[in-house]
Amino acid sequence: MPLLKYVLNEAKKELEKKGRIREEAQTDMRFVINRSKQAILQIHQKKMQKAKKLIQEASEITKKLETTSNKHAELIYGGFYSAALQEYSEANIFLNLIERQEFVAPKEINVPAADYVLGLADVIGEYRRLTLDYLREGNVKKGDECLQIMDEIFTELMTLDETLLVSGLRRKNDVARKIIEITRGDITQETRISTFEEHLKHLEKRIEKKE
Repeated sequence: MPLLKYVLNEAKKELEKKGRIREEAQTDMRFVINRSKQAILQIHQKKMQKAKKLIQEASEITKKLETTSNKHAELIYGGFYSAALQEYSEANIFLNLIERQEFVAPKEINVPAADYVLGLADVIGEYRRLTLDYLREGNVKKGDECLQIMDEIFTELMTLDETLLVSGLRRKNDVARKIIEITRGDITQETRISTFEEHLKHLEKRIEKKE
């Protein structure tokens, strides 16, 4: 029978190895989240090449994490890993919508369906920000186009919400509903202001002609 000290020493080595794997995986997850967030920021700033580079960097690490998850699923599966994949999904979906006006599929970016869906829900918030940028520029038409995309995403997510159990989706849908309602109000207000300003311009021209 082996000595207890030897047995525990071997157990310690295994636990230390798993601890190193977990720490490395968590560092990689933080990297994916950071690069994805930075990519979204670059998209808003219309710096697409920088955004693509950041997403590519994140993509390489997600592949590494997938390999780790296949060997040590119990070490990395959980909320933090899911959060990284959601952020990565959001960046990819947003980039494809802006550049190609198309929705990228989960298989194309190699993420689980649940994380893709939750990332998609967060895209609504990015379109809210995009809408406000257009409204500040006085481009109500573009703002309304953004609202239509927000509505489309929300409508489809509500269908999933009713039929599938995706943890966290109901809460994100509730947030999305409020965002859309506020955005719709902003566009309505800007439309009224634009219409009023147009009426004033026409009135001024009529007065000038009479004078």
